[in-house]
Amino acid sequence: MRIALVGPVYPYRGGIPHYTTMLYRAFRGRENDVLLVSFKRQYPQWLYPGRSDKDPSKSALKVEDARYWIDSVNPITWFTTFRRISRYNPDIIVLQWWTPFFAPVWFVIGVLNRLMLKKPLVYVCHNVLPHESRWWYSWATRAVLVWGMGFTVSSQEEETRLKTLMPRAKVVLAPHPPYTMFVADRLSRYEARRRLDLDQEAKVLLFFGIVREYKGLKNLLLAMPTIRERVDRVVLLVVGEFWDRKQPYVDMVKSLGIGDAVIIEDRYVPNEEVALYFSAADLLVAPYTRVTGSGVVQMAEGFGLPAVTTVLASESCAGNGPTHIVVSLSDVGELQDAISSFFGDSWTSDRGAPVSCAKDSGAWNCVVDAVLRVCESHRISVGEKNW
Repeated sequence: MRIALVGPVYPYRGGIPHYTTMLYRAFRGRENDVLLVSFKRQYPQWLYPGRSDKDPSKSALKVEDARYWIDSVNPITWFTTFRRISRYNPDIIVLQWWTPFFAPVWFVIGVLNRLMLKKPLVYVCHNVLPHESRWWYSWATRAVLVWGMGFTVSSQEEETRLKTLMPRAKVVLAPHPPYTMFVADRLSRYEARRRLDLDQEAKVLLFFGIVREYKGLKNLLLAMPTIRERVDRVVLLVVGEFWDRKQPYVDMVKSLGIGDAVIIEDRYVPNEEVALYFSAADLLVAPYTRVTGSGVVQMAEGFGLPAVTTVLASESCAGNGPTHIVVSLSDVGELQDAISSFFGDSWTSDRGAPVSCAKDSGAWNCVVDAVLRVCESHRISVGEKNW
């Protein structure tokens, strides 16, 4: 089968490029011919909220034969990209969807495909709508997604959002596979803490990833004074680049009197250092204030690290992961209770085994199967032009 897969990969950083790369490998692993199309420019620097959208990792997750054709702000490249995809003549086109910023690019590809190429177009929806709300997001999203013939989503919540916009949409649920690409660098708890200069006897909470309002870090900071009263020698490690203003968080730490229990590292963590933090931690905390998928929670699953989170844990083809304690959105009291209970009398620093490569491969194959089931749900013979 010939598949045109469109989405960011290295040298761009973050969860979506990682996901696109792993999906590409899964398609290739099933003996498909895959044209991987990425960006020559993903965002103009002045629009990007972080320091850079490029991945600084020395051990980057790379794809050798990606085609860097799309410039997000140059419409000429949108049309030339479609022409090149047409020449490839794929059986299926698979587009990654996660932000309306790329709505114009995907709109052009979707419309031209419907009018000219007439191939099945499947959207892999990471976030149907962005985490932050703008008045135009819903209509821009629908204007783009309407050109797809089917969709995969990673949670029932995202399926509900999609159905609200497009009630007749053909959707297949494909839970986010665990990220295991960093597990090979896993360290012992002792060694990781030695390198980070952390107390070997402390109970270490890890908040990991880009800091944005919906990530709920403020709620976690509000919970910390009570957690400190209940849990002896607890430390919160906040690791990730701040896309919100950092100073309000620093002021909160000071006003709550928890400065000696909170360590902040305001930076994007390259791949080769990810295992260091997940190896040192006892518990991941992901207290998001909006129900969403989370690559960070899936990363914790890969390491066998338990999590307290507002993200509903989905069953995946990787099998049973580590303990996920799910708490209510924006409920500081419930967050306090869950973390305190985790470190109760029966707590041990031993954790589960990381997810094996075989299970990880099976989970990504489930995403591939979901894309194909979308086609089957429309009763399409892949490669025909009569849908």
